[in-house]
Amino acid sequence: MIEAVGLKKYFPVSTGFAIGPSASVKALDGVSMKVGAGETLGIVGESGSGKTTLAKIILLLERPTAGSLRFDGKEVTAFTRDDLARYRRSVQAVFQDPYSSLNPRMRVEHIVSEPLPRDGGLSRAEKSDRVREVLQLVGLRRDSAGLYPHEFSGGQRQRIAIARALVTYPKFIVLDEPVSALDVSIRAQILNLLKGLQEKLGLAYVIISHDLAAARYLATRLAVMYAGKLVETGECDAVYAEPLHPYTEALLSAALPLHPSARRQRIVLRGEVPNPVKPPAGCRFHPRCPKAMERCETEEPAAREIKPGRVTACHLY
Repeated sequence: MIEAVGLKKYFPVSTGFAIGPSASVKALDGVSMKVGAGETLGIVGESGSGKTTLAKIILLLERPTAGSLRFDGKEVTAFTRDDLARYRRSVQAVFQDPYSSLNPRMRVEHIVSEPLPRDGGLSRAEKSDRVREVLQLVGLRRDSAGLYPHEFSGGQRQRIAIARALVTYPKFIVLDEPVSALDVSIRAQILNLLKGLQEKLGLAYVIISHDLAAARYLATRLAVMYAGKLVETGECDAVYAEPLHPYTEALLSAALPLHPSARRQRIVLRGEVPNPVKPPAGCRFHPRCPKAMERCETEEPAAREIKPGRVTACHLY
């Protein structure tokens, strides 16, 4: 459904004596991924790894510096006006904080109906019916359309945000940390809601999350990012059971085990995340990697399929 090939996104930064005459933040540096219908791709990694930048490019909020983005096999840059309108209806987003992503001065009916096209041929009554339909779909009362956001709890507000994403009958939804701002007791309810909606409506998701447990629960495939690059992708349970890349191994070692009695050896990485303006040569993870070799310092590893469906960029393989 959506395919990215060699995406790069460089943000120019102000020059200075320490940086040099021309510099840029390499937020994404050659990322390729694809998501099929009804599939969930989980994207995990540390802050600054490029997860949100990738999401913004998918949502057409940022233009890539290089590379291509395709939707249903068609290059986004070749979209006509009608293609672009169809893309914006088909691809929606649910943002992290339901307290700031909903306009407090608008009633729920206006918030949820906002993505509907003004020239779509829907009457006011039809729009109102559609809003009440999606509110009921996410577990809210139909008559809550007349209320304001402050009259709802955090979990209910996130349900409103999900209803807003569903109102255009989308095929693909980007979930940017959809449960991180919610109480722990509410997170499972929202994750179960998202999973149920996917099964009922055939939606495809990209979930960006620091919460490895949430990503594992919702995702069918996992993509691990580090310093603007994808270091490993594969079927979610397989990656968790047997991580191939040393960074993936260290990242998952920091996650809570599935059972309280389970024991896992914690891998503590030395050093800091590399400067995105001047990333290290070779493998970007080599200054912190406990398994680094001499060639890692100079030669960038290519992404290879090590096992069926398991791709990693590491000289160990």
